[in-house]
Amino acid sequence: MRTTSRASRNSAPRKGTDELNELWATYKENGSASSREALIVHFSPLVKYVAGRVAVGLPPNVEQADLVSYGMFGLIDAIDKFEPERGYKFETYAISRIKGAILDELRSIDWVPRSVRSKLRQIEKAIAKLEALHHRPATDAELSAELEWTDDQLQTALNQISQVGLAALDEILAVPGDKGEAITLGDTIADTSVHGPMGAFEVAETRQLLGQAINELPEREKLVLTLYYYESMTLQEVGQVLGVTESRVCQIHTKAVLHLRSRLQAAERIPG
Repeated sequence: MRTTSRASRNSAPRKGTDELNELWATYKENGSASSREALIVHFSPLVKYVAGRVAVGLPPNVEQADLVSYGMFGLIDAIDKFEPERGYKFETYAISRIKGAILDELRSIDWVPRSVRSKLRQIEKAIAKLEALHHRPATDAELSAELEWTDDQLQTALNQISQVGLAALDEILAVPGDKGEAITLGDTIADTSVHGPMGAFEVAETRQLLGQAINELPEREKLVLTLYYYESMTLQEVGQVLGVTESRVCQIHTKAVLHLRSRLQAAERIPG
């Protein structure tokens, strides 16, 4: 399975490794403004990449240019805080910070309709109840029956939730790092920027729980997550692989992520 994202393959007008290392060294040693600017320019394509991923399914009134603007703050923060000597890959570290900056800004303007938030809570509650009862992911039919909705109503709700970005592996988990920072499901898939023995243990434990939860998903949900997050395919490309519409992929993706969130939240409630 490929784990190298398109972002890392396509990042920016490429500088040689030696030149890039020299820029990092100059900036970190003396705070060179020109070196900082050069690093921002070099890694700026990461912001466009992440903004494009976050923009999938968002309402048309949310401009991708605005997402890029929000993400630039995350990139600058990542460059300022990155510690090259730790040996972590900058792209992985930066993508997490860029996503966080974009999502924080989207949350701050609170543009998600209350009705959609209400449906999300209802579905999450139903998933948690059914999984506790059956010890496996709930089927669409079981969810519909528990919610007293028709299948069309359930699929419409899943579409609405996916379109406002409330169900993604970028959502924050209640798992703190060793500096008190939250980490995301996405952080547990690739390299992590959480340092220290306790932070490393927590991330490893979360990755293990996530892996187990993914393995227990129905095959189609598992495949959607693999193609979208590991292979960096678009939802349209995933739909072509599965032979279904992009809208159907959104529904499958949303349901899969809600299952994972339910499992991880349940694990957090179990006394250690």
